[in-house]
Amino acid sequence: MILIADSGSTKCDWVLLDNDGEIIFKTRTLGLNPNVLTTQKMHKRLAQSEEIAHVNEEIERIYFYGAGCGTEKNKIRLKRFLEKYFRRANCEVHEDLLGACLSVTNSPGVVGILGTGSNACYFDGMGTKTHTPSMGYLLMDEASGNYFGKKLLQDYYYEEMPAEIAKEFAKEFELFPHEVKENLYKKDNPNAYLANFAKFIANYDPLPEYFSDMLEKGLEVYINKWILPFPEAKEMPIHFVGSIAYFAKDIISKTLSEKGLELGNIQKRPIDSLTEYFQVRIRNSQF
Repeated sequence: MILIADSGSTKCDWVLLDNDGEIIFKTRTLGLNPNVLTTQKMHKRLAQSEEIAHVNEEIERIYFYGAGCGTEKNKIRLKRFLEKYFRRANCEVHEDLLGACLSVTNSPGVVGILGTGSNACYFDGMGTKTHTPSMGYLLMDEASGNYFGKKLLQDYYYEEMPAEIAKEFAKEFELFPHEVKENLYKKDNPNAYLANFAKFIANYDPLPEYFSDMLEKGLEVYINKWILPFPEAKEMPIHFVGSIAYFAKDIISKTLSEKGLELGNIQKRPIDSLTEYFQVRIRNSQF
């Protein structure tokens, strides 16, 4: 059996396939990001899935695509953790960028991730190439969930958020300063905590000008810093993966068009297309 995983910082989607490529189950756990979690905390998160626990001795191969797996050190640490938990399995660990690429295109193109965090790469059909190291939510992650969540909190506390929106924002979230600081500076996954605030934007349809301006400005920065430095961006479609990309697809399309760039595919959850990719490989005897 083959286990496929697509993990961000917030959540990890899993699909188990049998040797004929048929789906045995789909499930979800909290994210397994080796950049922000200890091995013990990753084990606790994985162990909470009864479905995975029931078959962990039967799995032969694992293909894991995850946030925080861009360095060799983190890849090795996560591979050791998974192969210890799934004792009979051989495990491949890849950065989430490769999983994102495989989920949106079979052809060369530029692929951006806009979820809890953000990133981008050029995909040549086989592997990925980046121009800037991804330095995480404190230094980068432009136009991501945590980027917009941070912006919402800043505007709220500086009283720069429109009054009616601020009133609704305060109703939806616990905004006592000590509570926010506790989550940001003392608890796990502060990036995912920040990204949770960005979901508030989706409460509004149509979007007030305040949110439209925020999204446009964030995407402008992201495209300038992450997409345009690829020479291929002017020649090939730009694909996107992630919840922010899916929600803001109209604004992304408009912003790209203004810069003479072509929008390609947008995939909210890579796991569905990744599953189809591996099903094809299994049925074509490519293992």
